[in-house]
Amino acid sequence: MPLENPQNNPLLSANLSVSYARKPVLRGVQIQIQSGEVMGLVGQSGSGKSTLALAILGLLEKKRTHVEGTIQFQNSDLLRLSERDLCALRGRAIALVLQSPLSSLNPALKIRTQLKEAWRAHASGTSADCEAAIRTSLQNVSLPSDHEFLRKYPSQMSVGQAQRVLIAMAVLHRPALLIADEATSALDIITQSEILALFRQLNRSTGMAILYISHDLASVAGICDRIAILHEGEIVERGTTQQIFANPQHPYTQRLMAAMPQILHAATPQQKSEAAAAR
Repeated sequence: MPLENPQNNPLLSANLSVSYARKPVLRGVQIQIQSGEVMGLVGQSGSGKSTLALAILGLLEKKRTHVEGTIQFQNSDLLRLSERDLCALRGRAIALVLQSPLSSLNPALKIRTQLKEAWRAHASGTSADCEAAIRTSLQNVSLPSDHEFLRKYPSQMSVGQAQRVLIAMAVLHRPALLIADEATSALDIITQSEILALFRQLNRSTGMAILYISHDLASVAGICDRIAILHEGEIVERGTTQQIFANPQHPYTQRLMAAMPQILHAATPQQKSEAAAAR
């Protein structure tokens, strides 16, 4: 499917095919992300969403994976960079937030230690510089930055707090692009709405672009400027959020939309209000 209304100099532009052990997973997937926008990537489990995220970050296992195409990001083709150059980008220019915060954080390390390690991976400076950066990052995600909180282990926090810590680590270096891969699917609906509102707030306050990957159309509708629909390894439809929801063209997209009234009908008035507040 050709790109719709391509713009000049996108932040990221990918044209990608990926196979695992000769089995195609992504076939000619084309996606563009502009600086400062929130791009939604929607598809069911097994459609290739996480494969695309890992390909952008250069985290696909090279021995088992065959990758063809290009991933242009800030004037570089990520598929042609060395591992050393990719390590310099990960966490600094491109950051990742995953689905399960308690399994993503190191259970044996205090929160302060993990944040310090994340800061020192891409910055140099005094301990005071590090503490100031950590304090600012925690404040940006509405978490306390006092000694009592920083000395906690992940198991001593709620899932929502742990997810906010992950986001604080991800935005510590103010990346140009944040990839959120099913980042709210493990959360209850109240915490989910809070995290969605947080993503939108960070996008607006820092200008950080977000690739929001999800199978949940309701959450995508809340924060995304544009949406691409991924089905069986191919982009079958793309457009603005309003276009996709108002007039879906592809049969798969239409089936996704047909399920939406059931979801909304099952929600309580409070849940509907919280979902609207996240927009």
